[in-house]
Amino acid sequence: MTFTDKVVIITGGSRGIVQGCAHVFVDAGAKVMICSRNTEEDGDRIARELNGLGPGECVFRQCDVSQPEDICALIDATIQQFNRLDCLINNAGYHPPVSRIHQFTLKDLADVWQANFVSQFVACQHALPHLRKTRGSIVNTSSLVGEMGQEGATTYCATKGAINAFTKSLAIEESANGVRINAVLPGNILSDSRDKFRQSSPDAVELDRWVDRNQHNGRSGTNEEVGQLCLFLASDAASYITGTLQIISSGAELGYGVKYPTTFISDPTVHQSSPCPSVRNDRCAGPRPQRRRLASVLRLRCSIGAPGYQSASPD
Repeated sequence: MTFTDKVVIITGGSRGIVQGCAHVFVDAGAKVMICSRNTEEDGDRIARELNGLGPGECVFRQCDVSQPEDICALIDATIQQFNRLDCLINNAGYHPPVSRIHQFTLKDLADVWQANFVSQFVACQHALPHLRKTRGSIVNTSSLVGEMGQEGATTYCATKGAINAFTKSLAIEESANGVRINAVLPGNILSDSRDKFRQSSPDAVELDRWVDRNQHNGRSGTNEEVGQLCLFLASDAASYITGTLQIISSGAELGYGVKYPTTFISDPTVHQSSPCPSVRNDRCAGPRPQRRRLASVLRLRCSIGAPGYQSASPD
């Protein structure tokens, strides 16, 4: 699938899903603008690497998506450099630490709303005049948990649910202008943020095994696989697709939630047939030491938001 000489903006950092998407689009021949709120060194390095691969090209610009004026400047700079815009991929946002509703402050809510939803609204608003000229498309990054819900993530899920509704409504409005708008809803992706969680985990291998078993194919997705879905939605091959929520999760949401043995600890002394639906030790079967181990990994599950974890952070 090609996207030769077409221009794409991808917001939301210079690593993880953004890097995977940029790689896929550059490989398809596109001219790609990526951005990050952090230092230019990392973004410039990734742009150089992708330019070395070709056949498309990649440009980096510093941008803090929590600042609407930065988003507008990013789009203006893209038009100034390439004189057109064919696709906007809104990938910016972050997942706050797991908390109960009474633990969130109004500032917590305002911050995640600004980064996850308002940034996408502003980018769409400012990009649409250019996209109407090319009859281009928008791909909004949401999350699987925007449809499923997630314990300890009321603010995050609210922003993703808003993105889903916004995508559908905007698709209706822009159909008359020939602009298609869709959303991708990643599940567990091997992203940069996932690597950070692995580094902080007491048992990264066990964490990966646990997360991978949330998918029917027994693995997590890659950043490039998300990029391939975005490329399809941006291409003429998807000309009849608009207003959709495209889940990319290997069915993590199917089959009553779990797809793996109820106990994933490789210890024959642990009771294999008893479920453990809670992180509370008193509801886990098995000897007390194993129950503590199981509870600690389940707490990791809450910290990464599996199933439905995805990376869409500004960096």
